Amino acid sequence: MTTLEILAVFTVAYPSLMATVWICGGIYYYCHWERNQLERPTSPQDPDAPFVTILVPCHNEGGNIEETIGHLLRQNYKNMQIIAINDGSRDNTGEVLDRLASQIPMLTVLHQRNMGKASAMNHGLSQARGDIIVGIDGDAVLDYDALGWMVEHFIHSPKVGGVTGNPRVRTRSTAIGKIQTGEFSSIIGLIKRAQRIYGMVFTVSGVICAFRKSALDALDGWSVDMITEDIDISWRLQLAGWHVRYEPHALCWVLMPETLKGLFKQRLRWAQGGAEAFLRHFGDAIRWKNRRFWLLLAEYTISVMWCYSMLLVLVLMAFEIALDMPGVEAIGHVYQWSTGLLVTLSLIQFGVSFYIDSRYDKAMLRCLFWCIWYPFVYWMLNMSTVIIAFPKAVARRRGQLAIWTSPDRGEVFREK
Repeated sequence: MTTLEILAVFTVAYPSLMATVWICGGIYYYCHWERNQLERPTSPQDPDAPFVTILVPCHNEGGNIEETIGHLLRQNYKNMQIIAINDGSRDNTGEVLDRLASQIPMLTVLHQRNMGKASAMNHGLSQARGDIIVGIDGDAVLDYDALGWMVEHFIHSPKVGGVTGNPRVRTRSTAIGKIQTGEFSSIIGLIKRAQRIYGMVFTVSGVICAFRKSALDALDGWSVDMITEDIDISWRLQLAGWHVRYEPHALCWVLMPETLKGLFKQRLRWAQGGAEAFLRHFGDAIRWKNRRFWLLLAEYTISVMWCYSMLLVLVLMAFEIALDMPGVEAIGHVYQWSTGLLVTLSLIQFGVSFYIDSRYDKAMLRCLFWCIWYPFVYWMLNMSTVIIAFPKAVARRRGQLAIWTSPDRGEVFREK
């Protein structure tokens, strides 16, 4: 085989292997844990239940924060406090929060200059009274039973340091928004289920996650210089010996970009954050005591290799087409025989994820046509963002504050 053919086989084999792993992992997780939870009640709501502090970092969320706080007040879990942190907003977020705080006894409002989400979370953590810390974005809506489902993990296992929830897309007015409903089900949901099987989760969902306060205190909270604080805290918790769990019942309805530009910008930040976490924590992760991390390291390393291999294949194909060389015909045969395999795996992946996740999001059926295509969109988007983001992560100066900017948002979907 030529070098080009070997690269072509690799670019087909890797996504096929990962799709198979995610499918099998999702099925096992569902059969072993999730299916048996369907009729199980949520955590006890008595006064002796663990006290929970909900941290809500806000930056320019004047149009959303009142709805977010309103839904938190309707939680079935009552033993809690809410701390909202205004991170230097330039709109009326601060005024809205101060008004709400004057009306809601359990709400505390903190103000700071714009220093980023991690800094806002640390500020809130310093004032938190809860044994369990829950983080939720200032534009998200939390399901009323979500806290109870997440708290269960901390009650039953003292080794659990973090529990990531199940984000669902609210913005579905464009094709980009509708396609992402497939991502959060057939990609993100299955990945988290599969990673839970082999014991290491690459990242919690920053929009909704719960933590044991003692675990956060031991780590001195969130790193303020990481572009994605959620990926970084996930790695640090697990490298310190804590377990991170996934709880699909902990639903959280989130706003997502609905333009291609906004989606690319968001995923570029995610890709850079993953690269930063890999580069910063690689030395600790390869130690023998952290050998449980090796499978996650291998998965990430190979995924980066795949992205650059795919780029190389595209460049070489363009070069050989321009020169009318025979290599293009050979690589064409590789992709021709593999097309059926990739389509079949994508359909199986979607079918499995839809069967599992549709019980949480009945309205997924309305986006069925768009959801089917997301596995292909995911790999292409992943390739382009990683290729750009990895060099940015290498060049980024350590210690530089990670200041956020709000993404674009589309029309909010509300289930009727």
